[in-house]
Formats: sequence, C-alpha cells, structure tokens
Amino acid sequence: MDHPFSLNGITVTEKTGQLILNFEDVQFLGQLFGENNIHLNIIAQTLDIKIHHRGNSIIIRGDSVLSQLAANIINQLYALLQRSYPVYARDVEYAIRILSHDDTTDLKKIFLESVYITTKKNPITPRSINQKEYIESIRSHDIVFGLGPAGTGKTYLAMAMAVSALSNNDIHRIVLTRPAVEAGESLGFLPGDLAEKVNPYLRPLYDALHDMMPFEKVADLMHKGAIEVAPLAFMRGRTLNDSFVILDEAQNTTSEQMKMFLTRLGYHTKAVITGDVTQIDLPHNRASGLVEATAILKHINGIRFVTFNKHDVVRHKLVSDIIEAYEKQCDS
Repeated sequence: MDHPFSLNGITVTEKTGQLILNFEDVQFLGQLFGENNIHLNIIAQTLDIKIHHRGNSIIIRGDSVLSQLAANIINQLYALLQRSYPVYARDVEYAIRILSHDDTTDLKKIFLESVYITTKKNPITPRSINQKEYIESIRSHDIVFGLGPAGTGKTYLAMAMAVSALSNNDIHRIVLTRPAVEAGESLGFLPGDLAEKVNPYLRPLYDALHDMMPFEKVADLMHKGAIEVAPLAFMRGRTLNDSFVILDEAQNTTSEQMKMFLTRLGYHTKAVITGDVTQIDLPHNRASGLVEATAILKHINGIRFVTFNKHDVVRHKLVSDIIEAYEKQCDS
C-alpha cells in the first residue's frame, strides 16, 4: 500500500520493501547524483542498502530504518542544492555521519554557515554539529578552548574566523603561536638561529594561512605586523589589544606558559586555545597547562570549552578510523 508524503519538493512513496522519491524539479538531480552516481553509491555502500534512479525518481531498497535515513540524507542534500550550496562527495560523507548520529539535525544550519571565502572562492564552513558550536562559541565568547583529536578543524576554523575578523576590520592583528615542543627532539640541537630553529614548529600555521590568503598578501600583512606567527615564548611580557590570538598545540604548554598566555589578553581581544590532551609531548615530570586549565577555568563565565571527537574529523575518512582504533587500544 502506498503512503505518499512530501518533503522540500520531493514526493516520497513508501511501499513494501522500498521507498520511491519523486522530484518535482529535475534541475539539481545531476549534482545530487554526482558524477557516475558517486553520491548515491556512497550512501548505498555506507548504509548497506540498494539505491538506483529512473528518470526523476530514486528507488531505495533495504532495511526500513536505513532506507528512511537514506531518504533523509538525500532530501537534505537536495535542499542544500536548492540553496546554491555545491554538494561534493565529502559533503555526502559528512551528511551521512551527522544524520546517522542525529537524524533530526538540519544540515542547512551547519553547511550554510559560511565563515570565510578563500581566494579560490571556496567557502569555509562547519562540517559537524560540534564545529558549528565551536564557531558560535568563538563569536560569542572572548576565550574559547577547542579540545579534541587531530583533523577535527580546531585550528583551521579558528584561523578562518581570525582572517574573517581581520578582513572585516573587527580586529587589527592576528597572533598565531605554538609551544616549540615536539616528541624526542631538542631545539638546541637544531641548526640555525632561534627563528630558524622554531620555524618548523610554526609551519602548520603558515600552511593554513596560505590556504586562505594569497602568499603575497600574507607576506605583506606579516611585514606590517597585522599577522604575527611566533613561538609561545615570544608572548612573555606583552599585552595584546585589538587582536585575535590562537594558541595551537596547547597540550604542550606547561602550567606557567598557559597562565602567562591567558594573562596577555588585553582590550577587544579574542583568544582560541586548541589542543589534544592525548598527544602530550612534554617530559613525564611536567604537567600539561591545557589539562590544568580545563580543570581550573571550566566554571568561569565568558570562557567556553568545545570538545571534538572522531565524528568531527574532516581529513581523509581513514583518519577517524585510526583515531577509533587507538581509542579502543587505550580502553583495552
């Protein structure tokens, strides 16, 4: 027996063992399906169901719950296309991950939240609920801690927010800093002067900047002092006003360094502190300033903590699998 209902210009008919999605407007179907139906194939393979299309219809067969989930995913991706959001394979993967975790989520509230448009015309947007919360927290709070594993966009999104604020003249300076600590290495044995010694540790920050702005513009802004990339030790004794300050790899700060950094903040300044407490490279006899700050500052109004997990990973899909494997190893 048919049970038709309509969603965003899509008529869904439920029959025994299958769902049929009929699209009133075929304008976006090519983008929805993807080249060689790659988008539909990703959904089908991930959810272990069957999906094929005929004309302006999509037929879904398989487990009832998973078929409903697939219909929800397809419906929401189609709604994004209707809002001129270009859907790519990675967006389909993110949509599956988000809606599998919470099928009531509205993807438009996440994917249409543009933080910054790069010089390549690529919009930087959140790709998960936690990333959305992170961006909103940075907008509404002066100090935000982003905690979680690699690849969750902690530093990259903070950088995009900083570049956007500088471009809009909301702040006068971006300050990017990291502690110069890495596992098994000592700065004293590296060649060159101090700047040359610490430059490799700051490289990821430069890479993110150059991904958002032309190399020449970054160089010009750095020459003018509007963008500063420096090791954490260079922050001592300073007061940072009208700035957006990002402390990256904060799990490798000592207690003294974290306190020093947080007390550098002046008027009209935002600070974002990012780190992964499972990747501490400090000597075993030194406590992490990030771990300590999380315990000490969590009840202070105006400071926000956002915690990411493997579901927020936006790198290669294997990265989240790797993180999960290590988590299982630690739990065993």
